[in-house]
Amino acid sequence: MNFKLIATFSLVAGLFFSASAQEQMPNIQLKDLVGNMINAAEIENDGKPMIISFWATWCKPCIRELNAINDQYIDWVDESGVKLVAISVDDSRNSARVKPFAKSQGWDYEIYIDENQELKRALNVNNIPHTFLIDGEGRIVWQHNGYIPGDEDHLYELVALLAAGESIEGHE
Repeated sequence: MNFKLIATFSLVAGLFFSASAQEQMPNIQLKDLVGNMINAAEIENDGKPMIISFWATWCKPCIRELNAINDQYIDWVDESGVKLVAISVDDSRNSARVKPFAKSQGWDYEIYIDENQELKRALNVNNIPHTFLIDGEGRIVWQHNGYIPGDEDHLYELVALLAAGESIEGHE
C-alpha cells in the first residue's frame, strides 16, 4: 500500500514539475543574425508581453503571419509594449538566407536561428508557424499552431489583455 502511495505521489509530482518547466523558455542556445549566441531563457521584455514566433524562409504561412503582424507592429508596440521574437528553424544549410530574407521583408523583429531545432523540440513545436505568447513574468501563457488571416487580430487581443494586467483565461 505504501509503495502504491509513493509511486502515485511520484507520478503526480513528476507531471506537476514537468508541466511547470514548460511555463518558461528553456535554457537553449540560439544564434542571432550576426552569429552571436544567446540563451533563449534570457530573452525578455522588461515585464511586458512577448510573442515568440517559430518560422522558416520556406514556410509561406509563416511569412504571411509575420507580414500581417508587421503591418501593425509599430502600433502594437506603442499601445502594449509587446516585443516579437521570430525564431527561424532553417537548418545550417539554409540559415545564411535568414538575414537577407528578413531584411527584404522589412521586419523589425528580433530574429534568432534555431539551426539544430533544439528549442523547437524543447517546446514541442511540430508544425510551423507556431506562436507562443509570454506574459510579463516570462511564462508561456498561450500558443497557437498554423495561420489563417485574422489570427493576428486575436493574438493582439490577448497581448492587450496581458499588457493591461488582465488574465487571458477564457479568451484563448
